[in-house]
Amino acid sequence: MIHVIADIRTAPGARPRVLQALAAITPLVRAEAGCLGYTATLDADTDLLRQTRDDTSILMVERWESLEHLKAHLEAPHMLAYRKQVTADVVDVSLRVLTEA
Repeated sequence: MIHVIADIRTAPGARPRVLQALAAITPLVRAEAGCLGYTATLDADTDLLRQTRDDTSILMVERWESLEHLKAHLEAPHMLAYRKQVTADVVDVSLRVLTEA
């Protein structure tokens, strides 16, 4: 199993549109072979001193059975359409692909 943290950096004011696009594809992603979890998350409103916050960031927290399943997900037709839809609203995306220690 692998864990993925995808940090989606949105243009100023664009985060609601990207969240709406993610909500539309989430059921399709969760139905993909090998998907064990796929959730869009935002920074929680806390008073923790060590917390960093970014109002332009969406963190996708994902779990996949294997790297092959993740690679297939990245090329799925709904993912290609999603990326095309949000091109103007997304500034950058970085991935952390993790295994359990």
